[in-house]
Amino acid sequence: MAAADRYAEILTDADVATLKHLADTGMGANTLRALASDLAYLEAWCRAATGRPLPWPAHPELVLKFVAHHMWDPEHKAVDTAHGMPDDVIEELWDRKVLKVRGPHAPKTVSRRLSNWSTLHQWKGVEGQFDDPGIKKAVRLAMKASGRTPQRKSRKPVTRDVLDRLLATCGGSKAIDLRDRAILLIAFAAGGRRRSEVATLRHSQISVVDPIKLRPADQASPTVPCVRIALGRTKTTTAGQGAFVFAAGRAAVALHEWMQAAGVTSGPIFREVRKNGSIGMNPLTPQSINLILKKRCQMAGLDPTDFSAHGLRSGFMTQAGRDGIPLVDAMRQSAHKSVQQAAGYYDEQEHAQSMSVRVGL
Repeated sequence: MAAADRYAEILTDADVATLKHLADTGMGANTLRALASDLAYLEAWCRAATGRPLPWPAHPELVLKFVAHHMWDPEHKAVDTAHGMPDDVIEELWDRKVLKVRGPHAPKTVSRRLSNWSTLHQWKGVEGQFDDPGIKKAVRLAMKASGRTPQRKSRKPVTRDVLDRLLATCGGSKAIDLRDRAILLIAFAAGGRRRSEVATLRHSQISVVDPIKLRPADQASPTVPCVRIALGRTKTTTAGQGAFVFAAGRAAVALHEWMQAAGVTSGPIFREVRKNGSIGMNPLTPQSINLILKKRCQMAGLDPTDFSAHGLRSGFMTQAGRDGIPLVDAMRQSAHKSVQQAAGYYDEQEHAQSMSVRVGL
């Protein structure tokens, strides 16, 4: 059964009206999809766990029950079946194909669903209790007790050395090589852009600017071409904010070569390349960006399971840390909003280079 069909069976008319309102406000497609998925799950879980529809507002006891049902100790449940999510609730959700794991959920998943639950309260105009001290404490303790190490979206970052190996596989003049080269370079050089941003990049977002110096402080420094990329709506920015980044040097050149070869004068930048080498009008999907990276990894002799498109984003920040670029400058280019998240890549590099790591050598 398709996800849309499952949602139709679970979501109430009020839920659909809320989601339609969010769509009308211009909320990003990925965010709206995540909200719809989480809302459908919450509705299904509440009916299975309480026998009643999801109430608005949700009372604190229901939120605490949600936490208890999704973050529990498998070893404790082995000796106490009442611990965690009841077996009958698990089976009902499993049969309805809304439950993907029979064990405890990842802390990140639980945190996202609680956040979206709170957001939906706001959009429905009702006051939730998600800031209740008891709920915050319970969630914090459950996260701490879970003992699960957060998994990165890409096991390994695509740093400059890895990127160069990928680029070596698409150095030809075929359309697919020109496209993939431009994708990899723009995604990396423009601050580690997310796959959804690369897939939806449009001609209207690109503008050529004056060349920049390779060494800004050197008057005799050679210059390289540069383009300005308007970010529009992303995970952390809105179209109205006017956020932008730059891509220079070989990234700008690769983008120009692809657009010239594909005849892109409007619409989506990155488009399908058919098996016969012809270029279509359909834009790529975010999943296509991921598959392209994995394909190039395989061609470069790298293990595709070690990398994903997000590795270009983490790779940009990791490389910036290695190159000694100030964190604030790297964040301006990557458009990270969280200093803690961005600094994590830097801290990892500094830690690896510290003498304390070498004590046991």
